[in-house]
Amino acid sequence: MLPIADLNFGFSDAENYKRRENKDLFNQLFVRDEALERLMDRGTFFLIGEKGTGKTAHAVYLENNRDQSTTARLLYIRETEYAKFVTLKKERHLVLSDYANIWKVIIYLLFAETISRKNTGVIDRLFRLRNIKKAIDEYYASAFSPELIYAMNFVEESKVAAELISKHVKAGAEEKVGISFAESKFQTNLLYIQRMFEEALGSLKLDDNYLLFLDGIDIRPESIPYEDYLDCVKGLANAIWSLNNEFFANIRDSRGRLRVVLLIRPDIFESLGLQNKNTKVRDNEVFLRFFTYLGSGSGNRFTYDQFLHAYAELGRFLSENKKVSPAFLTSADELLQFSI
Repeated sequence: MLPIADLNFGFSDAENYKRRENKDLFNQLFVRDEALERLMDRGTFFLIGEKGTGKTAHAVYLENNRDQSTTARLLYIRETEYAKFVTLKKERHLVLSDYANIWKVIIYLLFAETISRKNTGVIDRLFRLRNIKKAIDEYYASAFSPELIYAMNFVEESKVAAELISKHVKAGAEEKVGISFAESKFQTNLLYIQRMFEEALGSLKLDDNYLLFLDGIDIRPESIPYEDYLDCVKGLANAIWSLNNEFFANIRDSRGRLRVVLLIRPDIFESLGLQNKNTKVRDNEVFLRFFTYLGSGSGNRFTYDQFLHAYAELGRFLSENKKVSPAFLTSADELLQFSI
């Protein structure tokens, strides 16, 4: 039996398990639970839980392990993306509905690129998606990386993006009349791009499911004002609800489905102002509740993240001290007894 100090508890941040060298370790440590199964349900749009309850871990596990013919991807929203939204808000005078439309185009772009890469052998037969793919390749010089920051560049330069899509759609004989775009008509350009993506993705007949997890909204960057942060998150939540419930779910004759899941803390979800919030929580979420009790009948509880921290501290203490007081060992035994 290994001493406590030699036990490997892995990483505190599950993002580390995305690296190839850590995937096998994570598969050994991760416990497949009911929440993981419920995440595969097509009606799940939100993964809710306090910090340390395992939201990122569940998403990383599904990204690392192909499950039920599903290709999953986890992306993080970082300070740079929030800053770009703040800039767009000032320059384009955005309202909340514009935030949702921007997020829709970003998500469409990410799905279109992922599907195109995974179906390279049949892309020529998917003519609507093929034309979109040609526009994406021309914009990014065939070097697009499926990350949020690069997708936002496509939205920022909406006039150029719309012109490229129109050019390739027209070349494919799908558009008979040329369309002009203006730099000052950001919202109009955006709606055209959105419509073209919807026509392309709506025509697909997929065999596999594609699942996109969006993480990173639990902590507001210090440089981003709270109002701007909340507008960005509200727009994202509204976009995810609309896409999953109104567009992706209604694509005809496709066995495979597209779906987006937002990883979010309960208090932030509470502040989103979604209509019929209680119904959405009941029908469209997975809620992670990991906690354990300290002492029989004490009523005191602490989160799984806090338990791991306490357990690690215990290991360090024991490794640094050859003699440990009986009182400390008794407390440690109680900690472990009521945590297993």
